Amino acid sequence: MKTALFPKKPAPDPELTALQSELAAAQGDLQQAYRQFNQALDPELVESCVYQISAVKARCNYLIRAIKERSPTTAAAASSALKEDASWI
Repeated sequence: MKTALFPKKPAPDPELTALQSELAAAQGDLQQAYRQFNQALDPELVESCVYQISAVKARCNYLIRAIKERSPTTAAAASSALKEDASWI
């Protein structure tokens, strides 16, 4: 009779892993967009940065929703991580 001391972990969902890595990249893009905004002097460049920030935020929101659909427990961590990263803004 075999007894399992350690239950097997389910294999990680490759799509979930891809979404999480894409979210991390998008968060980096958001930080970069804010850096560019802070350095922009020309009004047209400022406007461009505002649109870029808006677009990256929309992409982050989409990715968080997609992660929540795949794994509700992981999404809470991703959402709080985004808020922590954006707290300096």
